[in-house]
Parts: sequence; structure tokens; C-alpha cells
Amino acid sequence: MTLIKSISGIRGTIGGTQGENLTPIDAVMYAAAYGTWVQQQRSKEAYRIVVGRDARISGNMIQELVMNTLVGLGIDVINLDLSTTPTVEMAVMMEHADGGIILTASHNPKQWNALKLLNNKGEFLDAAAGQEILDLAERASMTFAQVDDLGEITRNDAYIDLHIDEILDLELVNVKAIKAANLKVVVDGVNSTGGIAIPLLLEALGVQPVKLFCTPNGEFPHNPEPLKEHLGDLMKEVVSQGADFGIVVDPDVDRLAFVDENGEMFGEEYTLVAVADYVLANTPGNTVSNMSSSRALRDVTNSHNGTYTASAVGEVNVVQAMKDTKAVIGGEGNGGIIYPELHYGRDSLVGVALFLSHLVEKRMTVSALRASYPSYFMSKKKIALTPQIDVDAILAGMADKYAAQEINTIDGVKIDFENNWVHLRKSNTEPIIRIYTEATSQKAADDLADGIIADIKEITGL
Repeated sequence: MTLIKSISGIRGTIGGTQGENLTPIDAVMYAAAYGTWVQQQRSKEAYRIVVGRDARISGNMIQELVMNTLVGLGIDVINLDLSTTPTVEMAVMMEHADGGIILTASHNPKQWNALKLLNNKGEFLDAAAGQEILDLAERASMTFAQVDDLGEITRNDAYIDLHIDEILDLELVNVKAIKAANLKVVVDGVNSTGGIAIPLLLEALGVQPVKLFCTPNGEFPHNPEPLKEHLGDLMKEVVSQGADFGIVVDPDVDRLAFVDENGEMFGEEYTLVAVADYVLANTPGNTVSNMSSSRALRDVTNSHNGTYTASAVGEVNVVQAMKDTKAVIGGEGNGGIIYPELHYGRDSLVGVALFLSHLVEKRMTVSALRASYPSYFMSKKKIALTPQIDVDAILAGMADKYAAQEINTIDGVKIDFENNWVHLRKSNTEPIIRIYTEATSQKAADDLADGIIADIKEITGL
């Protein structure tokens, strides 16, 4: 069991020992530290924080602890209850709130949960703010409100609908053309809140949703990370239903992947590529993705005469690079779409709407659309960390071993070869080293990853 305290929030497994797992005491302590930090940002009479959650089994328990801790600090809470990460982000902006907390462990299995923390713009906290909250929690120096000054909780169930309304109003979302196409789409909501939000969006766009695992009970029917090896049921259902394609999201709906009409993966890396192609064709400009993402986005950006920038891994880093370069579209190769015209956050709902607009305007099948892009293949592997493993020594050793190649060390170590690349970094969300490779064939990507793992074992003696 694990508790990971980082600048991006607190994430851990439910049950076990306080300080080693995400227990009620840990949830209260970090919620109090965050609420105290919010109050320190500016002096005012009243503060409001938006709170929402995915459908994890532990979600209601953690949410009640978090909300009532904020109430104890004298902070008013806008309770979205079952919601999505991008919806909470939108609600912070639309409510002019002081911050937001999303209770979700994203793609982690059901025993995990987390507090993901937002600023008053509905964006994830930067490193400095995250460190301040960790320091507050470590010092346990929070002061709570007197009885007459306690906050209040207000329930608001409207925000998924409001989020969808904002998407439908976007200039690049071609509602008329999508409705005219009479599409049928299978939706795998992994029994979380995507099973609520994505079908509602599709219905608003005139698309017939076929629901698969859309009961928001937190009983994930498969590993919730939207990767090919977890999506056999969706791939079969698309074919059996004669659907135009399939959609899968992770439990908090900020990662998006597609399955084509033949039941084949479109490729999570190509979610952003396809959406960027559409956006750039209509609003020329720059793009950003993190340095673990496919070269295909760079290629598409170049074809539209834009400039591509690679950021460090992490949504906050992608967002900052997008602001710095005035990017019109960006995100992460794991299926995260960030469209600044709506908000600066990964958002599967706007990703679906933009992808549908692209598809119907191209008048292509999903498989033909995928075939129109450069073909790269990725391998995503990992090494579990133990106390004996010195990650910094591993990364330094790999940088030395491949010093003749192009090396980037802004986030772990990325080694660029002529026809492929490898990126090694310590995960922010799991006790692992991630090893991502990309090449022009799957075998080459897998062989490169296996070779790097062999190098690491040689360096460490594992």
C-alpha cells in the first residue's frame, strides 16, 4: 500500500496505516492544508471551493471528509458530487471560486484515490503552490473557524450540462454536421462518471450512444487505464453493434481514446494528433505536448506551418508551455486534449466534440482518418521501485551511456536517436520508473524498450 505526496496533490491506497496510505486522517490533513493555503492567497470575507469526484467506491467517504474539513475552516463548498475533472475545472471558472478539489486517482485501480488540487483559474497548482501546501500539512499549522463562522455546503448538479452547453457553443464544434451524420458510437465509461457525461454529450450532438460499462458504481470492469490490452470488450462491441467507432475514457474523464469501426485501436497518442489537425486547419498556430508524446504531433504541426514545443511531463507543465507559446491546441499523448478556447485543462468531452467535427467534415471512416497520419509505434513499460533502487543514479548512468546521442534532462532523461527515442522518468503518481519508446514499427519500439531495461539492470545489478 502506498501514499504519494507530491506537488500535484496527495494520492494513495485506501485503508491501512495513517501516513502510509490515504486514510481519513490524511484526507483531512491535506484538505485542511489546501483550504488554509487558499485563505492565505488573499484576504476576503468569504471563500468558496468547488468539490467533485469520480465514481470510486471510496469517493463518497473521502468527499465528505474533505468537504466538512473545508467547512471547519469557514470555507463554503460547492458540491458537484459525481462529476469529471474537466467539469470541476470549468465550474471553478464559472463560479469565480477560490479553488477546486477533484477526488480521483485517474487511471489507477479502484483501491486508489487522490485529492487533485486547483487554483482559482480552475488549473492545477504549480510547483511552488504545491510545495507550500505540503509544508502546511507537515507543520500541521492550520487554524479552524469558530462555530458562528463555519462554512456551508451547497449541492449543484447542473455543471455537466453547463459544461456540455459551453462545448456546443464553440465555433469549431460543428453541431449541425455531426447531427446530420447519424452516427452510432459505443461508449466505455469504465463504470465511472464518463458513463454519465459522454453519453449526455453524444445525445446533445445527435449521436446515438451505445452504453458499455456506464453504471457509475466504481466497480471498474477492467484496468481503468485506456490502453489496448484493457479494451477487448469495447473492440468487440463496436463490431457487433456495427458502430461508427468506440470511445473510452478513464475514470475522471481527462483521458480519451478511440476504437475504429473495425474494432482496432485508433491509438491513444493519435487522439491529440487528430484533434490538433482539425484545430490547426481552422485556426493556424502552435502546439504543445509533453516529451513522452508521439512525434506525430510535431509532423502534423509542421504540415500546418506551426511550431511544436515539447514540455516536461505533467499537465501544469504543458499548460505553462502552451501559454508561453500561445498554442491553439495541446495536451498529452495519453489521450489528454487541452483546448484553450474552452479552458486550460485536459478535457475528454471537448476532445470528443472536436474529433466528431473533424470526422464528419472529412467524410472519412475512423480507420481512414488514422491511416492519413504518420505511423509511429510506442512501447510503454515500467520498472517497480524498491528502496534499494537509486533513480537518480539510473538516470545519470543512462545519460552517460548514451552521451553521443541528443539528450534532454528537463524531466528524467530523454534520448533522441535518428529514427526513434526513449524517455525514462520517475512517475509522479505511482512508485515506478516509466520507460516510453517510439519507433517506426512496434517491434523496433519494443526492442528499444527491452534494450533500455537490460541497460538499467546492468547499471543497478538487478
